[in-house]
Amino acid sequence: MLHTPRGGAGSGTATADSRLMSIGTVLNVLRDEFPEVTISKIRFLESEGLIEPQRTPSGYRKFSPEDVERLAHVLRMQRDHYLPLKVIKEQLDALERGESLPVPAPGRPGDAVAEESEVPTAARVGREELLAAVGIDEAELDEWESYGLIAQLPDGGYDASAVLVAELVGELGRFGIGPRHLRVMRAAADREAGLVDSVVAPLKVHRNPQTRTLAQARAKELAGLTVKLHAALVQTALGVRLP
Repeated sequence: MLHTPRGGAGSGTATADSRLMSIGTVLNVLRDEFPEVTISKIRFLESEGLIEPQRTPSGYRKFSPEDVERLAHVLRMQRDHYLPLKVIKEQLDALERGESLPVPAPGRPGDAVAEESEVPTAARVGREELLAAVGIDEAELDEWESYGLIAQLPDGGYDASAVLVAELVGELGRFGIGPRHLRVMRAAADREAGLVDSVVAPLKVHRNPQTRTLAQARAKELAGLTVKLHAALVQTALGVRLP
């Protein structure tokens, strides 16, 4: 990872500075592969020590191409392998030392041999971590929970899905779309989830373990399709040209 540019002053330093990007530019670069990434997510990964962008004298973050590559690697490990940040950091630290650690197989719900740290629910944060990651206070989080937008796990923590929802609710809030406006989205999501569940329900109760595992994969696939359809319908209703 690139830290403060080294070497003498002059064209070398100027060239290095020209390669640095603002957090907004980094967001645009990453969204080609990770459309759900947010500024809050990038800041949270920084707070967890996954990246160390440079700072201008006025305190603005400046990211090198190496920082962006590291961010993409972190997001890929979360998306493809469901790894908790601690494990991802160990992987990155090993790579920087020139070592190579085996990447755990993707965790699959229902897989009897998967350890807890390898499944999606393992990427958990505490309440204080969630507040810091999204940049909100206790009252705001309480309000979001009262509207059913976010829910705590039985142990009092929050999973990766809750963190993502919190980031998106926060982003929408910047446009004046508050939690009370999002109740319709919550209700629509529940209806869509019910539709998907009705399709995979026979597979979930099958006596064959492989069939039950297939139910999870099928539910994930159908969920992805419903999200894409929902986005397309909203864009069509708004008259927004689809990509």
